[in-house]
Amino acid sequence: MSDTPSTDELAGTEQPFVQHLIELRDRLVKATIGVMIAGAALAIYPGPAELYDLLAAPLVAQLPAGATLIATSVISPFLVPLKILMMAAFLLALPVVLYQVWAFVAPGLYAHEKKLVLPLVVSSTVLFMIGVAFCYFFVFGQVFKFIQGFAPKSITAAPDIEAYLSFVLTMFIAFGLAFEVPIVVIVLARMNVVSIQKLKDFRSYFIVLAFIIAAIVTPPDVVSQLALAIPMCVLYEIGIWAARLFLKHTQAPDAE
Repeated sequence: MSDTPSTDELAGTEQPFVQHLIELRDRLVKATIGVMIAGAALAIYPGPAELYDLLAAPLVAQLPAGATLIATSVISPFLVPLKILMMAAFLLALPVVLYQVWAFVAPGLYAHEKKLVLPLVVSSTVLFMIGVAFCYFFVFGQVFKFIQGFAPKSITAAPDIEAYLSFVLTMFIAFGLAFEVPIVVIVLARMNVVSIQKLKDFRSYFIVLAFIIAAIVTPPDVVSQLALAIPMCVLYEIGIWAARLFLKHTQAPDAE
Protein backbone atom coordinates (compact mmCIF):
# COMPACT_ATOMS: atom_id res chain seq x y z
CA MET A 1 0.00 0.00 0.00
CA SER A 2 2.76 2.44 0.93
CA ASP A 3 4.74 1.74 -2.26
CA THR A 4 1.88 2.53 -4.62
CA PRO A 5 1.63 6.31 -4.05
CA SER A 6 5.40 6.82 -4.50
CA THR A 7 5.35 4.75 -7.69
CA ASP A 8 2.40 6.72 -9.05
CA GLU A 9 4.02 9.97 -8.09
CA LEU A 10 7.19 9.11 -9.97
CA ALA A 11 5.21 7.93 -12.95
CA GLY A 12 3.30 11.19 -12.99
CA THR A 13 6.39 13.43 -12.88
CA GLU A 14 8.78 11.48 -15.09
CA GLN A 15 7.04 12.08 -18.41
CA PRO A 16 6.72 15.90 -18.08
CA PHE A 17 10.38 16.09 -17.07
CA VAL A 18 11.45 14.09 -20.13
CA GLN A 19 9.22 16.25 -22.32
CA HIS A 20 10.89 19.39 -20.92
CA LEU A 21 14.32 17.95 -21.75
CA ILE A 22 13.21 17.13 -25.29
CA GLU A 23 11.74 20.62 -25.69
CA LEU A 24 14.97 22.18 -24.38
CA ARG A 25 17.01 20.10 -26.82
CA ASP A 26 14.82 21.11 -29.74
CA ARG A 27 15.05 24.79 -28.82
CA LEU A 28 18.84 24.61 -28.52
CA VAL A 29 19.09 22.88 -31.89
CA LYS A 30 16.93 25.54 -33.55
CA ALA A 31 18.98 28.34 -31.97
CA THR A 32 22.21 26.66 -33.11
CA ILE A 33 20.88 26.26 -36.65
CA GLY A 34 19.98 29.95 -36.70
CA VAL A 35 23.52 30.91 -35.68
CA MET A 36 25.03 28.53 -38.26
CA ILE A 37 22.89 29.97 -41.07
CA ALA A 38 23.90 33.50 -40.06
CA GLY A 39 27.56 32.42 -39.95
CA ALA A 40 27.38 30.85 -43.41
CA ALA A 41 25.84 34.02 -44.83
CA LEU A 42 28.51 36.23 -43.26
CA ALA A 43 31.28 33.89 -44.43
CA ILE A 44 30.10 34.43 -48.00
CA TYR A 45 29.64 38.18 -47.61
CA PRO A 46 31.43 40.21 -46.45
CA GLY A 47 33.81 37.46 -45.24
CA PRO A 48 35.85 36.91 -42.03
CA ALA A 49 38.78 39.14 -43.02
CA GLU A 50 36.52 42.03 -43.96
CA LEU A 51 34.61 41.64 -40.70
CA TYR A 52 37.84 41.98 -38.75
CA ASP A 53 38.86 45.07 -40.73
CA LEU A 54 35.49 46.58 -39.91
CA LEU A 55 35.87 45.72 -36.22
CA ALA A 56 39.39 47.15 -36.09
CA ALA A 57 38.48 50.38 -37.91
CA PRO A 58 37.91 52.51 -34.74
CA LEU A 59 41.37 51.59 -33.42
CA VAL A 60 43.18 51.85 -36.75
CA ALA A 61 41.73 55.33 -37.24
CA GLN A 62 43.49 56.51 -34.06
CA LEU A 63 46.86 54.85 -34.72
CA PRO A 64 49.79 56.89 -36.12
CA ALA A 65 50.14 56.94 -39.89
CA GLY A 66 51.47 53.63 -41.17
CA ALA A 67 50.87 51.75 -37.91
CA THR A 68 48.87 48.52 -38.02
CA LEU A 69 47.80 45.74 -35.71
CA ILE A 70 50.13 42.76 -35.39
CA ALA A 71 49.73 39.00 -34.89
CA THR A 72 52.12 37.44 -32.36
CA SER A 73 50.86 33.90 -32.97
CA VAL A 74 51.24 31.92 -36.18
CA ILE A 75 47.57 30.92 -36.33
CA SER A 76 46.14 34.23 -35.10
CA PRO A 77 45.46 35.59 -38.61
CA PHE A 78 43.18 32.59 -39.14
CA LEU A 79 41.61 32.09 -35.70
CA VAL A 80 40.85 35.72 -34.84
CA PRO A 81 38.75 36.46 -37.96
CA LEU A 82 37.00 33.12 -37.43
CA LYS A 83 36.11 34.09 -33.85
CA ILE A 84 34.81 37.43 -35.07
CA LEU A 85 32.69 35.63 -37.66
CA MET A 86 31.16 33.50 -34.90
CA MET A 87 30.51 36.58 -32.76
CA ALA A 88 28.87 38.44 -35.65
CA ALA A 89 26.78 35.36 -36.49
CA PHE A 90 25.51 35.15 -32.92
CA LEU A 91 24.58 38.84 -32.91
CA LEU A 92 22.82 38.48 -36.25
CA ALA A 93 20.90 35.43 -35.03
CA LEU A 94 20.21 36.92 -31.60
CA PRO A 95 16.46 37.44 -32.28
CA VAL A 96 16.13 33.75 -33.12
CA VAL A 97 18.10 32.71 -30.02
CA LEU A 98 16.06 34.93 -27.70
CA TYR A 99 12.82 33.74 -29.25
CA GLN A 100 13.76 30.11 -28.59
CA VAL A 101 14.53 30.97 -24.96
CA TRP A 102 11.21 32.69 -24.43
CA ALA A 103 9.32 29.99 -26.36
CA PHE A 104 10.73 27.42 -23.93
CA VAL A 105 9.65 29.46 -20.90
CA ALA A 106 6.27 30.64 -22.23
CA PRO A 107 4.27 27.37 -21.71
CA GLY A 108 4.82 27.69 -17.96
CA LEU A 109 3.31 31.17 -17.86
CA TYR A 110 -0.29 32.26 -17.46
CA ALA A 111 -2.12 33.74 -20.43
CA HIS A 112 -1.76 37.30 -19.15
CA GLU A 113 1.95 36.73 -18.51
CA LYS A 114 2.49 35.56 -22.08
CA LYS A 115 1.80 39.13 -23.16
CA LEU A 116 5.32 39.84 -21.95
CA VAL A 117 6.98 37.42 -24.37
CA LEU A 118 6.95 39.28 -27.67
CA PRO A 119 7.67 42.76 -26.22
CA LEU A 120 10.54 41.41 -24.12
CA VAL A 121 12.05 39.43 -27.00
CA VAL A 122 11.96 42.45 -29.29
CA SER A 123 13.12 44.94 -26.69
CA SER A 124 15.89 42.65 -25.39
CA THR A 125 17.27 42.25 -28.89
CA VAL A 126 16.99 45.92 -29.75
CA LEU A 127 18.55 47.10 -26.48
CA PHE A 128 21.48 44.68 -26.75
CA MET A 129 22.14 45.78 -30.32
CA ILE A 130 21.91 49.43 -29.31
CA GLY A 131 24.42 48.81 -26.53
CA VAL A 132 26.88 47.15 -28.92
CA ALA A 133 26.39 49.88 -31.55
CA PHE A 134 26.83 52.62 -28.94
CA CYS A 135 30.08 50.99 -27.83
CA TYR A 136 31.39 50.60 -31.40
CA PHE A 137 30.40 53.95 -32.90
CA PHE A 138 30.92 56.25 -29.90
CA VAL A 139 32.85 54.69 -27.02
CA PHE A 140 35.64 53.06 -29.03
CA GLY A 141 36.51 56.24 -30.87
CA GLN A 142 36.65 58.29 -27.67
CA VAL A 143 38.55 55.66 -25.67
CA PHE A 144 41.20 55.01 -28.34
CA LYS A 145 41.65 58.72 -28.93
CA PHE A 146 42.09 59.25 -25.19
CA ILE A 147 44.60 56.40 -24.87
CA GLN A 148 46.65 57.42 -27.91
CA GLY A 149 46.74 60.98 -26.61
CA PHE A 150 48.71 59.76 -23.57
CA ALA A 151 51.13 57.60 -25.57
CA PRO A 152 54.70 59.03 -25.68
CA LYS A 153 55.95 59.97 -29.14
CA SER A 154 58.87 57.57 -28.70
CA ILE A 155 56.43 54.60 -28.65
CA THR A 156 54.97 53.16 -31.83
CA ALA A 157 51.60 51.58 -31.10
CA ALA A 158 51.17 48.12 -32.64
CA PRO A 159 48.38 46.31 -30.73
CA ASP A 160 48.07 42.53 -30.94
CA ILE A 161 44.95 41.33 -32.76
CA GLU A 162 44.09 38.71 -30.11
CA ALA A 163 44.38 41.25 -27.29
CA TYR A 164 42.21 43.65 -29.28
CA LEU A 165 39.57 40.96 -29.87
CA SER A 166 39.48 40.16 -26.16
CA PHE A 167 39.07 43.85 -25.35
CA VAL A 168 36.30 44.28 -27.92
CA LEU A 169 34.36 41.24 -26.71
CA THR A 170 34.56 42.41 -23.11
CA MET A 171 33.32 45.88 -24.02
CA PHE A 172 30.54 44.57 -26.30
CA ILE A 173 29.24 42.22 -23.61
CA ALA A 174 29.50 44.92 -20.94
CA PHE A 175 27.57 47.52 -22.94
CA GLY A 176 25.11 45.00 -24.38
CA LEU A 177 24.21 43.71 -20.92
CA ALA A 178 24.18 47.21 -19.44
CA PHE A 179 21.52 48.22 -21.93
CA GLU A 180 19.38 45.30 -20.71
CA VAL A 181 18.79 47.07 -17.40
CA PRO A 182 15.16 48.00 -18.26
CA ILE A 183 14.39 44.36 -19.07
CA VAL A 184 15.79 43.18 -15.73
CA VAL A 185 13.80 45.82 -13.88
CA ILE A 186 10.58 44.86 -15.71
CA VAL A 187 11.03 41.14 -15.05
CA LEU A 188 11.84 41.65 -11.35
CA ALA A 189 8.80 43.86 -10.91
CA ARG A 190 6.50 41.55 -12.89
CA MET A 191 7.62 38.52 -10.88
CA ASN A 192 6.87 40.45 -7.67
CA VAL A 193 10.48 40.17 -6.54
CA VAL A 194 10.53 43.91 -5.91
CA SER A 195 7.86 46.59 -5.97
CA ILE A 196 7.92 49.82 -7.96
CA GLN A 197 8.39 51.79 -4.76
CA LYS A 198 11.39 49.66 -3.75
CA LEU A 199 12.90 50.24 -7.19
CA LYS A 200 12.52 53.98 -6.66
CA ASP A 201 14.05 53.76 -3.19
CA PHE A 202 16.98 51.77 -4.62
CA ARG A 203 17.70 54.51 -7.19
CA SER A 204 20.57 56.16 -5.31
CA TYR A 205 22.20 52.80 -4.55
CA PHE A 206 21.92 51.79 -8.21
CA ILE A 207 23.75 54.95 -9.30
CA VAL A 208 26.67 54.02 -7.06
CA LEU A 209 26.50 50.41 -8.28
CA ALA A 210 26.51 51.55 -11.92
CA PHE A 211 29.70 53.55 -11.45
CA ILE A 212 31.35 50.65 -9.60
CA ILE A 213 30.48 48.26 -12.43
CA ALA A 214 31.73 50.76 -15.00
CA ALA A 215 35.01 51.15 -13.13
CA ILE A 216 35.52 47.37 -13.09
CA VAL A 217 34.62 46.38 -16.66
CA THR A 218 35.89 49.37 -18.64
CA PRO A 219 39.42 50.69 -19.17
CA PRO A 220 40.75 53.08 -16.50
CA ASP A 221 39.65 56.23 -18.29
CA VAL A 222 36.87 58.64 -17.42
CA VAL A 223 35.31 58.61 -20.90
CA SER A 224 34.43 54.91 -21.06
CA GLN A 225 33.36 54.78 -17.40
CA LEU A 226 30.94 57.66 -17.84
CA ALA A 227 29.77 56.24 -21.17
CA LEU A 228 28.71 53.03 -19.39
CA ALA A 229 27.50 54.37 -16.04
CA ILE A 230 25.33 57.24 -17.29
CA PRO A 231 23.30 55.13 -19.77
CA MET A 232 22.76 52.51 -17.05
CA CYS A 233 21.30 55.15 -14.73
CA VAL A 234 19.07 56.53 -17.48
CA LEU A 235 17.93 53.04 -18.48
CA TYR A 236 17.14 52.22 -14.86
CA GLU A 237 14.69 55.13 -14.81
CA ILE A 238 13.22 53.96 -18.11
CA GLY A 239 12.91 50.48 -16.63
CA ILE A 240 10.89 51.78 -13.67
CA TRP A 241 8.52 53.61 -15.99
CA ALA A 242 8.21 50.59 -18.31
CA ALA A 243 7.68 48.22 -15.37
CA ARG A 244 4.73 50.30 -14.18
CA LEU A 245 3.29 50.14 -17.69
CA PHE A 246 3.80 46.38 -17.98
CA LEU A 247 2.25 45.72 -14.60
CA LYS A 248 -0.83 47.65 -15.66
CA HIS A 249 -1.32 45.73 -18.91
CA THR A 250 -0.27 42.22 -17.82
CA GLN A 251 -2.30 41.78 -14.64
CA ALA A 252 -4.26 38.63 -14.09
CA PRO A 253 -7.98 39.01 -14.95
CA ASP A 254 -9.06 38.59 -11.31
CA ALA A 255 -6.56 41.25 -10.17
CA GLU A 256 -7.84 44.02 -12.41
